[in-house]
Amino acid sequence: MLLTFLSHQWTSFWRSSGKGSVIAAQVIMGLLALYIIVVAILIGYQMENLIAHFLPGKDTVEVFNGMILYFFAIDFLARLQMQELPTLAVVPYLHLNIPRSKLVNFLNIRALFSAFNIIPLLVFFPFCILIISDDYGVFACIMYLLVIFSLMIFNNYAALYFKRISAGNAKIVLAGFFLLVTLGLLEYFKVLSIAILSNSVFHYVALQPAFGLLIIILAVAMFMINAQYLNNNLYIEELKSSTGKKSGTDYPFLDRFGEAGTLVALEIKLILRNKRPRATVSKGLIFLFYGILLYKKDVIDNNQFWMLLFPAIFMTGNMIILYGQFMFGWQGAEFDGMLANKTNISTFFRAKFLLLTISSTLLTIITSLYGLMSWKILAVQLAAYFYNIGIGTVIVLYFATRNSKYIDLKKGASFNWQGVGATSMIMSIPLLLSPYVIYIPLTAIGNPYWGLAGIAILGIAGFFTREFWLTFLVKEFNKRKYTIAEGFREQS
Repeated sequence: MLLTFLSHQWTSFWRSSGKGSVIAAQVIMGLLALYIIVVAILIGYQMENLIAHFLPGKDTVEVFNGMILYFFAIDFLARLQMQELPTLAVVPYLHLNIPRSKLVNFLNIRALFSAFNIIPLLVFFPFCILIISDDYGVFACIMYLLVIFSLMIFNNYAALYFKRISAGNAKIVLAGFFLLVTLGLLEYFKVLSIAILSNSVFHYVALQPAFGLLIIILAVAMFMINAQYLNNNLYIEELKSSTGKKSGTDYPFLDRFGEAGTLVALEIKLILRNKRPRATVSKGLIFLFYGILLYKKDVIDNNQFWMLLFPAIFMTGNMIILYGQFMFGWQGAEFDGMLANKTNISTFFRAKFLLLTISSTLLTIITSLYGLMSWKILAVQLAAYFYNIGIGTVIVLYFATRNSKYIDLKKGASFNWQGVGATSMIMSIPLLLSPYVIYIPLTAIGNPYWGLAGIAILGIAGFFTREFWLTFLVKEFNKRKYTIAEGFREQS
C-alpha cells in the first residue's frame, strides 16, 4: 500500500500543470541539498581535526559527546520552523475503504523523507566509526550510532507532534516558549549545562552501551504517541488548518508552508509577469559581482573583516533590501481589496518573511563561490546571512509599514524613483550599520572571529524569535494600514 501511495504522488507530480517550472525549482533545491550534504560529510570526516584546531588541549571525545545534545536541541527548533506537516497527501483517501492504520503509517514514513534526517547521520556517524570504535570498541560504536539515529527519530516525530497539537492552541505555544526560555536561563546562569549533560549521557553509553536502549525506547515511544494522535484525529475537519486551501500554484514545494507558501508562489508569479519587480530582481543579481571589486587579498589576509561585512551583507541580502523595502507597494493595486477581504495579516507577513528568507538563502549559495578565494570569506558571508534572515528582514518589513508610495508594476526600475520615500533611505542606516555595533566591541575585546560570531548569534536569535517579531509587525501594520491604503490610492 505504501508503494501505491508513493506512485500516486509521483503521478500527481507529472500530471500537474507547469511541471517544467517545478522541475527547475526542484533542481535548485536539489543543488542546495547536495551542497549541505557535501558540507556535512566534510565536517563529519574532519571532526577530530576541527575540534583539535578550535579547542586545542581539549579531549576530542569529550567535546564530541558534549556537542551531540546541543546539535539536536538546535535541530528541534529548526524543525519547528521549517519541517512540513505531511497531511495533504492523505486527504483524497479519507473517504475510501482504506484502513486508517495504513494512512497513518504512510504519513509517518513520508515524514522521514527530510533533509533534517540526513544531516545528523552524516555529521556524527564518521566520527563514531573512526574514533569511538577505536577507543571503546565495536559494540559501543554500534550503540552510539543507534542512539544518534534514535535522537534523530525522536526529534522528527516530536516536532511534528508539537506542531500538530499546538495548531490553534496558544496555551501550548506559550508553555513551549516558557520552557525554552527557562532552559536558556538555566544554561546562561550555569545551573544546567547541556554540554555537561550530553557528555555524561554519551560517556555512560560508551562505558555501558546497554544504557543506550533507554534512548531507543524513548524514540519508539515518541513515534507511537505521534501515530496514536494521527489515528485519533485523521479527519478532514482536524486537518483543516493544514489543508484549508490547495495552492493551485506551479510551485508545489511551497505547499508545505501552507497559506504562506501559496502567497509566496503568487508573489513569484507577480515578479515574473511584471516589469518593475522583475527589473528589481535582475538588478539585485548584478550586485553579486561586488565581491570581485571589494574582496581584496590583503584585507582577507589581515583579517580586516569589517571591510568585508558591507559587501557580504549586501550580496547575501540584496533582495531583502531592494525588493523588501517596497513589500506592500507591490500589492498596492489590490491593497484595498486585501483589507476588505478576510486576509490574515499575520499569514501575509509570514509569507513576506518566507520569501525574503528563500531569496537570501539562494543568494548565499551563489556567493559561496567566493569561498574559492578564501575560507574566511565563507565565514563572513555566513554571519551576514544569519544577520539578514534574522534581523535584516525585521528591519526592512518594519520600515515597509511606513511606506505608502504607490508603485506601477508595468514601469521599469532604471531611473524610476516611484515608491522611494524618506523611509527607504532611513532604512539603510540601521540595516547596514547595526552589524558594526556588534562587531566592533567584540573585536576590540577579543578577535575578529568573535565579532563574526556575535553577528551570527544575533541573527540566529532573531530567526528563532520570529513569531515575536511577527506579532510586533502586525501591530505596527494595523496602526497604519489605512494611511498606507490612502497613499496607494494616489497613483500620480
